[in-house]
Amino acid sequence: MGHAGDSPARRDLHAVDEDPGDRVGEELASPVEMRNRSVLVTGGSRGLGAALGAELARRGARVVLTARGGKALRRKVAEIRAAEGDAHGLVADQGDKASVYPVVGAATALVGPLDAMVLNASSLGPTPLRELSETECEDLARVLEVNLLGPFRLARAVVGSMVLRGRGLVVGISSNAAVEAYPAWGAYGVSKAALDHLLHTWSVELRDTGVLFLSVDPGEMDTAMHAEAMPDADRSALASASEVAVRIADLMESDRLASGVRLPASRLGSAA
Repeated sequence: MGHAGDSPARRDLHAVDEDPGDRVGEELASPVEMRNRSVLVTGGSRGLGAALGAELARRGARVVLTARGGKALRRKVAEIRAAEGDAHGLVADQGDKASVYPVVGAATALVGPLDAMVLNASSLGPTPLRELSETECEDLARVLEVNLLGPFRLARAVVGSMVLRGRGLVVGISSNAAVEAYPAWGAYGVSKAALDHLLHTWSVELRDTGVLFLSVDPGEMDTAMHAEAMPDADRSALASASEVAVRIADLMESDRLASGVRLPASRLGSAA
C-alpha cells in the first residue's frame, strides 16, 4: 500500500505524536497559500506521500500523515518536526472501513477542521503483478477497498464540513494506468480510473460550494512502490518523489485551479 508496515486492527489507531499545542485555529494566510492550512495526507510514511507531507509542512501547513506502519511514520513525522514543520501521524489502514471516522476525528482534534486532503495511499495488489485472468477476486476486491472505497469514505466524511465552511480541496493521486491499459496492471488501473471518475463526479455534485476536487497523475517516480511493481526499471531515469511533491504543492496553492480536472505529470509544472 504506498507505505510499509503491518496493517493494524482499528483498535490500534493512535497518534504517533503529542498534543498539537495551541496553533489550531490560527487565521489562514490567504485563500490559496498552504500556510496555517490543515491537511491530511494518506500513505504518508514513504514515497510521494512522505515527500508531499514534508513539502506542505515546509510551506507552513499543519499536516497529518496516515500510514499502516507506525515505525516509518514516526520517523517521517520526526524528520518534519526537526525541520520545524508542524506534523502529526496516525497509524491507520485506508482500506479499513472502521478506521475512517476515527482517522478524521483524530486528525481534526490534532490540527483543526481539514482544509485539504490528499488521497495518496494505494495498493498494487500482489506482486509480481498479474494479468486479469490470473487475478483472484479477493485481490481485486482488496485493491478496490484501498484505492477506491477508502478515498470515497474519507472524502464523504470530510466534504460536509468543507461545504459548510465554503472551502476545501480534495486531491486524488492517480496514475497513467487509469487511462492506458497495460498488461498485468489491470486491478490497479481499474481502481485509479474509478478514482478519477469518483472525484470528477464529486466536483459536479458540489459545484459552486467552494470545495474543489482534483486528480493528479504524478508520473513514474523513484519510489519503493515503483520498484515493487517494476524491479528491473532504470531508476536513474525516474523523477524523485521530492521533485514531484514540489509541483503538486505548487498546484495546491494555485489560484487557477479548475475543479474536476485530471492533470497528468506532463502538465504539473505549467498548471500552477
